[in-house]
Amino acid sequence: MMRIKLMQIVPLFLIVLVLVGAGCLGTRVLPVNKTEPPSIVVDYHRSGGTAGLNDRLVIFDNGVAAISGRSTSTEISLNATDIALISVLFNESQFSQLQTNYPAPHESTDLMTYTISYQGKTVTAEDTDVPPSLGMIIEELNRILQSAGTQKSAYPTLGLTP
Repeated sequence: MMRIKLMQIVPLFLIVLVLVGAGCLGTRVLPVNKTEPPSIVVDYHRSGGTAGLNDRLVIFDNGVAAISGRSTSTEISLNATDIALISVLFNESQFSQLQTNYPAPHESTDLMTYTISYQGKTVTAEDTDVPPSLGMIIEELNRILQSAGTQKSAYPTLGLTP
């Protein structure tokens, strides 16, 4: 019979003890992040025109703005002044009272089409039939797009003054 040496049993005992202890401790549960994802405040899309633009601006309630274009995709942070101005423009324009569609009286492939969603309402307008109150919103949203570098000169404004 072979005698088991104490020096062989101790390391084996320690290994078994560590393995059993590890199983008894269970798994660590990571805390669940209970913060809600940001919600969309404004979803703006402009397309068409002689430059063939196709830009989208999504502004979230946390001030982040996601911008995408034909060759650009970026995020920027809007400051409190920008966010306040957007709220004021939508409230003053009585956006909820606007029609849902402002089509151009004459078809043209060179017209810009603007689609804006805000607080559950979507309004679409084409260049030649943009009401002034909606035009002020479009100008501000275009300014944000321009500040992010999605466009440099094509259609920066509608020529309206606030």
